[in-house]
Amino acid sequence: FAPAPNSAKSRSTTVRMSAEKVPCFPATPLGGEPVFIGENYWDKLTMEYGSAETGTYLQAAEIKHGRSAMVATTGFAFHKLGLTFDHISPHEYLSVTQNIKFADLAAMTPLDAMKAVPAEGLVQMFCAIAAIEIYELTHGAGGIQTGERVAPGLQAGGLTGDLGWNPLSVKVTDRRRLSEIQNGRAAMFAICAWVAHDAIPG
Repeated sequence: FAPAPNSAKSRSTTVRMSAEKVPCFPATPLGGEPVFIGENYWDKLTMEYGSAETGTYLQAAEIKHGRSAMVATTGFAFHKLGLTFDHISPHEYLSVTQNIKFADLAAMTPLDAMKAVPAEGLVQMFCAIAAIEIYELTHGAGGIQTGERVAPGLQAGGLTGDLGWNPLSVKVTDRRRLSEIQNGRAAMFAICAWVAHDAIPG
């Protein structure tokens, strides 16, 4: 007698193969069709190991990392170009109690200047970032969500990278979303390279 096929495994495979493909914003080469490098891995994460909500979370994570990298790259570039607070701030000191001047930070590399910021300054940065994260976790559908056992941002598909803050009422199109993602990807490479250049001798 031939061995009976593993019906459970067969059903599982059928379910995975019949899952709907989850689209993802690809990389766009110059003068060609969009190409998504790593499509096989994306399909595994969103169809085999996870679901469409997994894809939403991964895209939100990429957008947030990209935005952080764009801010960091801009700040790094400003520092290198000499556009620092010692030229625009009416205050001479970043910290009077610890005798840290803006001019002292401007004379350092961006990485060393960051290390010289007092602990209280780093705590303020952390609190500002935490406030934004908590806002995203607790808000949805245009307002704060109450009566939920699990915060909206912790539910499946809850994190999208959209904070609902659009003071200029800019129309968000797929092209603009792709532009933001592409700029974020470039910024992530840029800030990693610049920090490595300053941190590693030679």
